[in-house]
Amino acid sequence: MSKVNYGLIAGLTVAATLGGLLFGYDTAVISGATDAIKENFVKPWHLTEGWANSLHGFAVACALLGCVIGALLAGPISTRIGRKWGLLIAGVLFFLSSVGAGFPEFFWSLFGFTHEKALPIFIMYRLLGGTAIGMASMLAPMYISEMAPTNIRGMLLTFEQIAIVVGINLVYFVNFWIQSGRSHDFLMNDGWRFMLASAAIPATLLIFFMLIVPETPRFLVLKDRNNEALALLKRLFGAEGAEKTLGEIKATLVEHTRPLLSYGPTVVLVGIVLSVFQQLVGINAVLYFAPHMFENMGATPNDAFLESAWFVGVSMTLFTLVATFTVEKFGRKPLLFWGAVVMAFAMVTLGFLFHLHLVNATGVAGAAGGSSYIAIAAVVVYIVGFSFSWGPITWVLLAEIYPNSIKGQAMSIAVASQWIANFVVSQTFPMLDGSSALNAAFNHGFAYWLYGGCAVLAAVFVWKYIPETKGRSLEDMENVWHRKKA
Repeated sequence: MSKVNYGLIAGLTVAATLGGLLFGYDTAVISGATDAIKENFVKPWHLTEGWANSLHGFAVACALLGCVIGALLAGPISTRIGRKWGLLIAGVLFFLSSVGAGFPEFFWSLFGFTHEKALPIFIMYRLLGGTAIGMASMLAPMYISEMAPTNIRGMLLTFEQIAIVVGINLVYFVNFWIQSGRSHDFLMNDGWRFMLASAAIPATLLIFFMLIVPETPRFLVLKDRNNEALALLKRLFGAEGAEKTLGEIKATLVEHTRPLLSYGPTVVLVGIVLSVFQQLVGINAVLYFAPHMFENMGATPNDAFLESAWFVGVSMTLFTLVATFTVEKFGRKPLLFWGAVVMAFAMVTLGFLFHLHLVNATGVAGAAGGSSYIAIAAVVVYIVGFSFSWGPITWVLLAEIYPNSIKGQAMSIAVASQWIANFVVSQTFPMLDGSSALNAAFNHGFAYWLYGGCAVLAAVFVWKYIPETKGRSLEDMENVWHRKKA
């Protein structure tokens, strides 16, 4: 019987998940800088409330437009130069953007880009970093899925989300450490720079590991490098398993130039809608603005950073591990459905707590003295619901549902759609939460009700349209979608 080299597979998986670590690190690092961005780059322009909120939201969320570009580029890059080299390029771009976003005046001050006038340069670097994250967010799960044996592929793909939440958790504590014991002026002037520039450290790790790992066997076969692919498969799965897997890969890649809609539009649309719902449930409004949310609930600025680290970061890490150990037992579809139900309940509850002034606009508990703790509990329940379901399982499905012959194109479009939705949510949250008219009517509750409603729709979508991929080989997905098309 062939012997699977689980140690090698685990090592390659961890190396690839550094792309997820960058994704998570960048997602949360900006949460520590949102107030400083507003103070340094928005307020000096003396705009009206609506324009100021819009500019602030764009400055925070602009990296997500780069993520769309990166995700769209990742498909052609993965096909032409490989999964490994695409991740290496992403690491280099992210290193440059991290240092540049932290110190946007460096070099550019020679051309007059200082103080608030450095905002375009800041946005440029954030777009560059977003491009890197968009590339890594598609290429990392693709790399893992193409190295993993079928029986543990789902579990290994959840490592991508674990890496994302470790990055989020890590940076919340980094931001807290930079802020702890320091003055407000320090955070506004220097602290935010150190927070953003610190992301260069995980970028360096990704660059190093991508220089030493092999390319995936499916890419090698795609480029007619069959001997290299067979040698790698033998290292991964043993001689017998290698021959069998190589035959399956060859069979599905014979038509690797098949058009995107060869299996009908359903498979493409399912991936797009799945990606969009992952964002419309509001996760990045929580992650990007977590300190702001906890301040709204009554925390001091310093405590808000610590509460973000503990309540958001630690909860995400622990319950993503739940997905890791249950995805192969319960399957992908049940976890997605029940996660959406939990998130809907939590967001609707949070919306009512604000709307009924049980937690008021300044965060002080209203008539019920413990309501701010109930609000924090609702946030934690929401994070739990996302972490065992839509966080990791979306990436599992995106890496699994597409037939090999259209995977690069289809996955690129789906991930780009996810980043577009991410941008919409991140751009509109400060506009919704900062609107005087909406707050007069709903007291900060409107946005949370909106996300709760999207979670209900997400549950219905999963129930009706998502296929179960547990136990199926990547090559078998052609049969799944052929049947759906018939």
